[in-house]
Formats: sequence, C-alpha cells, structure tokens
Amino acid sequence: MLLGLAGVIAVACAALLALVFGFGRARAPDRGRVVEINWPDGLDAGEAAALLAAEGLVESERAMALYLGATGGTEAFVPGPHLLFEGATPRELRQLLARAEGRPTAKLTIPEGFSRFDIAARLEKLRIAGRKTFLAATADGAFLDALGIERGGAVGAESAEGYLFPATYELALDSDARDVARRLVAESDRRWSALAAQGKDGLAALQATLGWGRREVLTLASIIEKEAVVEEERPLIASVFLNRLLDPSFRSRRLQSDATALYGCVAWPEEAPSCAAWSGKATPAVVRDPKNRYSTYAHPGLPPGPIANPGAPSIAAVLAPAATKYLYFVAAGGGRHRFSESLDDHNDAVQKRREATAP
Repeated sequence: MLLGLAGVIAVACAALLALVFGFGRARAPDRGRVVEINWPDGLDAGEAAALLAAEGLVESERAMALYLGATGGTEAFVPGPHLLFEGATPRELRQLLARAEGRPTAKLTIPEGFSRFDIAARLEKLRIAGRKTFLAATADGAFLDALGIERGGAVGAESAEGYLFPATYELALDSDARDVARRLVAESDRRWSALAAQGKDGLAALQATLGWGRREVLTLASIIEKEAVVEEERPLIASVFLNRLLDPSFRSRRLQSDATALYGCVAWPEEAPSCAAWSGKATPAVVRDPKNRYSTYAHPGLPPGPIANPGAPSIAAVLAPAATKYLYFVAAGGGRHRFSESLDDHNDAVQKRREATAP
C-alpha cells in the first residue's frame, strides 16, 4: 500500500514537474502581435488564465490556470498597463505580469531628433512598453510636474517632448511606461546640467535678451535638430533663428521652419484643417495654416514647445551660436545649406537650387 501511495506521489510530482518545466517553457505561435492590456487587480489563477486565453496569448486556458496555481498563484501580478506579446512562454508571461527581476531586456536606441511619437512606436516594437500607454504617460500633467518639467507658457496640454534624451538604454520588457519616461528624463536632466554649465554665458545672454530658460532652449534645439544635417552647420542655423528673433530689421519674428508645422499635424491633427489631407510632406496649406499652433510661418516666435528630442550638439549650438548676420538659409545639396543676410540673396539661392534640381 505504501509502495502504491509512493507511486501515486511520484507520478503526481512528475506531472507537476512536466507542467512547470515543460508547459512553462512551451512557446505559443508567434505572429508578431503585441497586446496592450490594463491588467485587473485581484484575478485568481483561473481568471488570469481565461483573460490571457481570450487575448490569444496562451493556447490552453486550463493548462495555464494549473501552471499559475502550481508556480505561486497571481498575488505578485502588478495591476495596470502591461505590454504582452504572442510567442511568450507561460513562464515569461508570469515574469512580465509580475514585473520580475531578471526578465528579458531589450536595447532601446533613440536617434537625435526622434519625437515622443517615434519613441513610443519603437518601445512597442521592442516590446518594452505600449505605444498608447507611453504617449499618455508623457502627456500627463501631474506626472510632468513630478518629473520637474517646466510647463508654463505653452498652449494647451503639454508633454515630455524635448526632455526624452536621445541615447541607448537597456530596458526590461513590459516596463512601466512611467519608469521608462523617468529614465529618459533623468538622462536629459544630467546632460542639461553639463551643457548649461559649459554654456553658462550663452544661457545668461538668452535669459537677458529673450527671457529664455531651459524649455525655450530645448524648443529651438529641437528645430535645429530637424533642420541640420551636417553637424558643423548647427551653430549657423542657430544664429539664423536667433537673429530672426533679435534683429529689429526682421519685424515678423517668424522662424518659418517646415518641421514645426509638420509636428503640429503629428501632435494635434484635429486642430488644423490642413492636416486632414496631410500626406507626411510639407505643403503650403500645412505650413501656413493659422490653426496649426506649431506653424512658425503663421505664428511669430517659438512654437509652444519642442518638436523633437534634441541631442547635445543641437543644444550646445543654441547656447553658443555662430556670430553672423544671417537671416535665411536654403538647402544647397549634400545636406548643406546656403546662408544669406538679405532676402534678395536668399531668393537668388532658392532659384539656383531649383535650377540645379530641375529634371
């Protein structure tokens, strides 16, 4: 009898081991789909398995319920937004939902000039955080206040745009979007402290002449990031925009950057009628639409906030612009620009560029 009981126990243990080590490491079919889910609080193993099965993340609801029960239940699962994905093993799903230490990581590289919309898409592609969740987090006013991001002076709702520093980060899969944002903003704070110390005289001059602080510097730096291709031209482009704001002869104070208006169609498409038919390219209708609050053709001065996340060279260019009288620039080919002090010279440069690129 004892031998029989021992045999039953041995069979049960073997079944349990098979469940934990076999099923726990079995991958479901992976079609590349990710699932942004707001995980409810208080689900038991059966309810959790049912939800995962309904989302197409596990093949057997019953086996998943048994696995969750055999590996400690669901008390460690973190309620709230999660980014789960097809092809994850039951063991990985448990790690993700518990935000466990040692879960898989991915390397996030943010190029200079990426917007928060670009970052959100890349985060989701890498399975680090959901796109919608990251965009919501980086536009939450209370969260921005907690991060210490200056929000005064902007029109309408604001975001962490401009404060998400372009660099390479190692981040865990299914990270809390707010933790990701904190990491990027912390890096931005660190870099800003060094750049502001190095360019303290330039920052003092901007504060004295234009009343600028960090937010305005980042806003102009983000425009330079979108306009510049060749690194050594960044201080020259900075000088053009600053001259337009400071030179009394340039009365319109309009920066006239296509990139700002295009950002308006990305961030606030419902506000500007011209954005309804926007194909991703600059058109006269889009760049001159007065209802596009980011149009620096229709509105003088800086746009309401940064249009991208600038790197250190563009920020440094604002703090130490070239000493010029340039008020205009136009593409000259090869990523370079031709700079002009007068409108006549600029129009001549534009005509030559058109002739050079004509079919």
